[in-house]
Amino acid sequence: MIRILESKQVGRLFARRAARLGEAEAVVRPILEAVRKRGDRALLEYARKFDGLERKSVRVPPKELAAAASALSTEFRDAVKVASANIREFASMQMPATQIRMVAPGLRLGQVVRPLDSVAAAQVAGVKSISVACPSEAPEVRGTAHLLGVENVFQMGGAQAIAAFAFGTRTVPKADRIVGPGNIYVAAAKKLLAGEVGIDFVAGPTEILIIAAEGDPRFLAADMLAQAEHDVDACAILLTTSKRLAASVSAQIDLQLETLPTAAVARKSITRNGAIVLTRSLDEAIAISNRFAPEHLSIGDESLLARVEHAGSVFIGKYSPEAAGDYASGPNHVLPTSGMARLRGGLSAADYVKVISVQQLDADGLRSIAPAIKTLARAEGLEAHARSVEVRLAG
Repeated sequence: MIRILESKQVGRLFARRAARLGEAEAVVRPILEAVRKRGDRALLEYARKFDGLERKSVRVPPKELAAAASALSTEFRDAVKVASANIREFASMQMPATQIRMVAPGLRLGQVVRPLDSVAAAQVAGVKSISVACPSEAPEVRGTAHLLGVENVFQMGGAQAIAAFAFGTRTVPKADRIVGPGNIYVAAAKKLLAGEVGIDFVAGPTEILIIAAEGDPRFLAADMLAQAEHDVDACAILLTTSKRLAASVSAQIDLQLETLPTAAVARKSITRNGAIVLTRSLDEAIAISNRFAPEHLSIGDESLLARVEHAGSVFIGKYSPEAAGDYASGPNHVLPTSGMARLRGGLSAADYVKVISVQQLDADGLRSIAPAIKTLARAEGLEAHARSVEVRLAG
């Protein structure tokens, strides 16, 4: 049964379980070092041990990708088309623009946008070398990769996959950035290799926070269970001003668990980490949410959006379940967890490109800002900087 708490008890919810990263790091360090030193040989050993690989290479041959695609049902192909179209449209909205314009007489400034060379996922950004890693032989994954024209598909997962992309092997191309969800060992590997390779962020257990003064208890319970079924460490919290709604949602959770195929996981998650919190007002609920900085935030209507300061992704209204964002609505579902939404948003198309600043000054433009340049340079004790301006304007 889910806990029903008063808002003054909310502190216990903020004591999120620290991911056992220290323990996981100790496990993955030798794996990373082995792949660094022995490349494909080590990668194959770990892929056979942890991923059940039986083939001689982690690379999935193109003919197998094509065969998987041909075996996909029409229903699945149609679902991929819908999701792909929405994802591409949203990613296009996120792309920073190349622009250069005159901001003052003689001073042209701007930026050019260039894609990274090699990434473990990304098309709209223009990345030329795209790779996908999946430890299972799921035909849906392989078939979808073929439909999208992605040929670098590898049957591998865990820390060994992160290491392979970070260092590169004869089989696996080195990536500039590695993105996507994974277990605690994937998170530990990404943390240890951040800087050697670009990563999105180190993610913890998934979470949803719902704010509702009213609503259909069935919908709210379903949304909480949708999050809870991911993992026993997942977190699902409802903030409400209504005792009646709290009781109804609690009852619905118990009812829906009776027929849920993933109940074994979801029940543990709800019992350990879930809660319904009775708040004194919606203002208090928003304040708690902003302190929590949830990965997923669900709100009843758009009127609350202006006061949302920290969230990975916001879902507005009763017809906007979190599952829509996971699969087909368009925004990326790789989102910051464990309070990291205070610092950044979710993965976006902008993560796959470099924004390069551009500056072009003519003589008048340089002359107009020369006093500021020289004053600041000499204040820092960098005389050559100041003289590099003076020499150009002396004649």
